[in-house]
Amino acid sequence: MGKILILYDSASGNTEKMAQYVKEGAESFGDHEVKIKRVDDASYKDIEWCDGIALGSPTNMGIVSWKMKKFWDEIGDNVWGKIDGKIGCAFSSQGGWGGGAEITCMSLMTILMNFGFLVFGLTDYVADKFTLHYGATCAGEPREQKEINACKQLGKRLSQWVSKYVDKEEVKVK
Repeated sequence: MGKILILYDSASGNTEKMAQYVKEGAESFGDHEVKIKRVDDASYKDIEWCDGIALGSPTNMGIVSWKMKKFWDEIGDNVWGKIDGKIGCAFSSQGGWGGGAEITCMSLMTILMNFGFLVFGLTDYVADKFTLHYGATCAGEPREQKEINACKQLGKRLSQWVSKYVDKEEVKVK
């Protein structure tokens, strides 16, 4: 049984709401243990524990929050070289459309890649002209169904990849 961690930072509660929907999506596929943790309450042991991670951060000045960056900076010595091959993806909220959430997702995935995670985006469209190539993004809190569906689809796809590559199940991903 694969283990999935939804790790997030949230200042206003918007990214936290996204994290809850990502968790719902992860729980909708397969038989995985899914944990959700705020970065303030996490440790390197959580990163060692998980097989797959959805990493979420609000967009601050066009990049990840300082708390998320600090977390990864501080756990580096404990996990370096020990977590290669885990699966990861990203999600981010922003103050308004065009506020940098896709760049934040790319920054989150860059952090994960530096630790050896295999990261992914999705080609899925959850609504007309609404996709999550770099991860799930939202302006403010997820209110519209397409925003909620993007978060859920990200979690579901993470669960599918964990089933396929960790649990070695035959999975048609799509």
